[in-house]
Amino acid sequence: MKIVKFEQTHSMAFYEFKGFKPVCDPSSFVHPMATVTGNVIIGKDVYIGPGCALRGDWGQIIIEDGCNVQENCTVHMFPGTTVYLRKGAHVGHGAIIHGGDIGENCLIGMNSVIMDDVIMGKECIVGALCLVPAKMEIPKRSLLVGNPAKIIKEVSDEMIAWKTKGTALYQALPKEMQEEWNSCEPLKEMDADRPKQESLYSTWNDIKK
Repeated sequence: MKIVKFEQTHSMAFYEFKGFKPVCDPSSFVHPMATVTGNVIIGKDVYIGPGCALRGDWGQIIIEDGCNVQENCTVHMFPGTTVYLRKGAHVGHGAIIHGGDIGENCLIGMNSVIMDDVIMGKECIVGALCLVPAKMEIPKRSLLVGNPAKIIKEVSDEMIAWKTKGTALYQALPKEMQEEWNSCEPLKEMDADRPKQESLYSTWNDIKK
């Protein structure tokens, strides 16, 4: 197997639909196993993970600077709708956003579902496995859990600082992926001098302090 340096090309993940071509800032990273279709606008320092489907076929998707949409997420809408992920929005593994406006620096927990026409103020946190019902208007700094989702308290300064530090890791990831991600053959056995990843990253318990 030939080992090659990965170079992102539009043919890998991006698809024109009815004359609309996606737009993606060169500083962002879109995994070649993601699918970005039609009227999708991706800002700076955005990470789009493998298995994501960003379907700008029936409406527009605007992903602002510093967002991340992690593995196996879906972003879609009913016809004529624009979906917004505002600056620094953080969408956890497996989440679905079907329409709506996700505010600046919000966290959408893993496997959550955000239904149509939700308006979410900035710095909200949605717990894992939540179902946020259609047309829900959510004040800034709300913490939501459950199915259907309910606001249980205000997000504290400590909680939003923790969220922001986590998002910063993803904001650094596009550049790291562009520079350090290569195809390879697996080793047949573990190398004796394999370094610990703690030498590259502080542990999360240290970061979030």
